[in-house]
Order: sequence, then structure tokens, then C-alpha cells
Amino acid sequence: MIASTLAATPTRRIRFTPMFTRGETIRYQIDTRTTTTGKTTTPIVDPEGGSSASETVSLLVRLDVLEVQPGMQGAPDQVRLSATYEKSWARSEGDAFNPQTPSLEDQYARLAGHSIEFTIGSNRQPTDFKGLDNILPSRPEPNPIPSWMNLLPLGSGFPRNGIVIGEKWGSERPLAGLPLADLLWRTESTYLRNEPCTSSSATVLGRASAANLDTCAIVLTRFEILRHGRANSDATPEDYRRNGLRTSGTWKGSGERLDSISIPSGLLIRSTQTSAQDLDYQIVSASTGSTIHQVANVRGQSEVTFLP
Repeated sequence: MIASTLAATPTRRIRFTPMFTRGETIRYQIDTRTTTTGKTTTPIVDPEGGSSASETVSLLVRLDVLEVQPGMQGAPDQVRLSATYEKSWARSEGDAFNPQTPSLEDQYARLAGHSIEFTIGSNRQPTDFKGLDNILPSRPEPNPIPSWMNLLPLGSGFPRNGIVIGEKWGSERPLAGLPLADLLWRTESTYLRNEPCTSSSATVLGRASAANLDTCAIVLTRFEILRHGRANSDATPEDYRRNGLRTSGTWKGSGERLDSISIPSGLLIRSTQTSAQDLDYQIVSASTGSTIHQVANVRGQSEVTFLP
């Protein structure tokens, strides 16, 4: 949850500083859909290999504020939260079947009723997770943060000195764990305008003044995946190289997210996101010459809605 300390006007800066109150409860509906088309070629030919798949996930997540440690100027320095999956549903479709792969529907069905705890520190990043192993014992991702948390802006992406309408800001970070080295995730955000919040949100902005009750800040974020460095340079990550492998190819992506954030309370009221990734890469064994070649197109959509 993000709370601002100044009213939004074109000439006054708004500082979106996360403010939490012990005992608060916040609910979000989170819906995502991912469609993948492509082909993977391996030394062992698989006539049953699929060329298309789609996944749809729907979550109702309740966030309970457990503890708040105040910092300077009243802003919380550290917050302990509990996230409970009140509802969890998923569906997968594809043109291939692997009996060794656990059902996506079963995995998400088992999440319902379970909780995880985590801490938001002064850097606004989730850390110190408790309970992840109970709900996702065989997570393939190296990142411990559940993917839906990346859809909830917690304040880390905003400039510390505040923003005004029309201002732009951006960031870059490396992408680790992929088969190509030097990949970057680059974002650029723009504070577009203010507009009325949705009517369903007006009843829950408890700390808002009557004058600002219905005002939301609209923030557009565009992002892309690109490779840093020369186009013809070696793309092999160091961990692949140590295992006698060489990689080459391309991995590109782009998308945008539109956030509607309550100015009086700082709550994310609604967020919609679209993304696209195109990858074409090879992994070659330096000793045997055997090759894995993957070509894929991934399209994603997501929507996050605050529930009163």
C-alpha cells in the first residue's frame, strides 16, 4: 500500500511513501493469462512435443498487516505482512500431454486457504519469507518472490523526491538465470494525469479526506527486455560455460502497465498489464556438439483489482 503526503497538483511533488497500520486488511483480485507458441528441437526427437499452450490463473489474496516498525518522519521502516490465498484457481490448455508434469489446476487448488508471511523493508522489497515451502515445495524459479507480488507496486519504483504530473523516471536491472548473458530489464514510467477513482473504491479509502476521496494518480510504465553489449559478442552465461555449454541467439520482450493509485490513501485501485516476449536461442555442448534449439513467442495479460 502506498500513501502520499501531498495533494496532487501539476506544480507540487507527490511523495508516494508506503504507510501501513497494524491490523489492516487489504484484498486484491489478481487475474493473469499467458499464451505460448513455439517449438523446441532436441537431440532426441519427441513426436508428442507441443507447439502451443495457455495458462489462466485467478487469485483472491488477502493481505493482513501484522507488525509495523516506525521509521523517520512517521513512515514505516519495516512492515510484516501475511498473504492468504482466499481463492486460487487455474486452468491450462495445450496440444501436448506430459503425465510426469503436475497438473497446474491441482497446484493452484492446493494454495487455497494457505498463507505466507514476508517483510517489506525500507527498500520496499519483499524479503524474509515464511511458508513458501509449504505451498510451493518444488518451485522452479530462482526468485523466491511469488509472481503476483510483482504486480503490486509497493513504493520501490517511485523517485524518493516525489513526482509531478508529466514527469518521467526509469530503471534498469540485469536478468539472471536465463540461457543468454547480459540481458536487461528496462522500465520507463510517466505520471500521466489525475482522474476519479472507480466508484467501488470510494467506500474503502478510510484515511482519505472528503475533498480528495475520488482522486487517483494514473501512472503508465513501459518496459522492455534487451541485451547489453555488442550484438555479436559471446552470449554464454558463466554458469553455462562452467558446465561445458555454449549459448547464442536472441531474447527480446516489451510491454506496458497502467496503474491507478489513490492519492489520499495510496492504495493501488487497479492495474492492467500486457507483455510480449520473442526468443530464439541455442544451447550447444562444447564436447559433443549436441544442440537444443528453442523458438517461442510468449504473450501475457494481467489485471489487479482492489476489492472493498
